Amino acid sequence: MKKLAAVLVAGAMAFTLAACSSNYVMHTNDGRTIVAEGKPSVDNDTGMISYKDANGNKQQINRSDVKEMAEMGQ
Repeated sequence: MKKLAAVLVAGAMAFTLAACSSNYVMHTNDGRTIVAEGKPSVDNDTGMISYKDANGNKQQINRSDVKEMAEMGQ
């Protein structure tokens, strides 16, 4: 049931943000879905991915915690 709810929330977020150009979605190893405004930047020295969340706040996540990162379809 939790997976179904997560898929529905992720789908709703995708449709809500579809009007924004060049958003990226990241799926984490623990099952979270993160939507980033613009393309996230990867710092190879620290292994951190920096991105802006849906509220425009700068966030970071460790690269090893991200399973998949892809550009959202228009």
